[in-house]
Amino acid sequence: MTSNTFRTTFKGVRGSIPTPASSQQIEEKLSKAIDLIEPKDLENAESRKNFIQSLPLEIKGCYGGNSSCVLVEVGGHNLVFDAGTGMRILGLEWLEQEFGKGKGEAHIFISHTHWDHIMGIPFFNPFFIAGNKFTIYGAHNDLAGRLEYQQEEDHFPVSFESFEADINIVQLEETESLEFDDVKITWKLNYHPGDSFSFRVDYKGKSIVYATDAEYRDFGRGKFKEEVAFFKDADMLIFDSQYTFIEGMEEKKDWGHSSTIIGADIALEANIKKLAFYHHEPNYDDFKLAELLKETQDYVTEVEPDNNLEMFFAYEGLTLDFLDPENS
Repeated sequence: MTSNTFRTTFKGVRGSIPTPASSQQIEEKLSKAIDLIEPKDLENAESRKNFIQSLPLEIKGCYGGNSSCVLVEVGGHNLVFDAGTGMRILGLEWLEQEFGKGKGEAHIFISHTHWDHIMGIPFFNPFFIAGNKFTIYGAHNDLAGRLEYQQEEDHFPVSFESFEADINIVQLEETESLEFDDVKITWKLNYHPGDSFSFRVDYKGKSIVYATDAEYRDFGRGKFKEEVAFFKDADMLIFDSQYTFIEGMEEKKDWGHSSTIIGADIALEANIKKLAFYHHEPNYDDFKLAELLKETQDYVTEVEPDNNLEMFFAYEGLTLDFLDPENS
């Protein structure tokens, strides 16, 4: 990774609990694909490949079933936001890089310590390799105790103390920001049971915001002045949209999550360029997520027809480069 990099990759996008695709869901995808096939699509290997590539993600692939984890490679530094089961996937990939040789270094930011955001830690292979260096940051009291507690023998067979890498745990209560060379990280408290924190990364005039596990308990412009100020002009806002609008406002009030409609309203007010919906509801399959995106796009077109907001549901493996003019 060069120092002139600002790249984000989604490793885990599901909320509350990891959710692998079922055989029934895969069958449904195959059925929908077959319904769309035309004779010309079966003429040769190339036509078959082109047909598959032309299918929407909800048919040809999946959004993913791992819980929260986002990698940000920026300014020569590896930043990881949350340590859900997507972190296991990241660890396997990193074994093929300097982390497999005990020469890796990364900074890990924990939004909060609910299980789905830390359950990848015991399965993160680079932690077991001596020489690797990690700093884990969080704003909750007794962060170290919480992480160690997850791996007590009542819960897991391998203790936190068994890791051979150099792991330093830092609580963020005594500072308002962190800087790594030209990279600046700030954070903000969210409304969520037990508290959660959003993080903003700024680098060379570009910025992304990681804002998961947050409930916005009102609706309409001007209702979230602090949030809009924190999100303002970000190139990408990663936004917790686990519930539908009705679920978030009525049925699951005080559960600590939000909706695509709230996210779109805030993004429009904050002048966000890209809005990545995140922390997907485990009970919603890929077709439901695609439906919610269409409904939200229709809503935004109605309330602000001339908007330039790009919206999408984040999926595992999606990488966006914010220093590449074609993707920024």
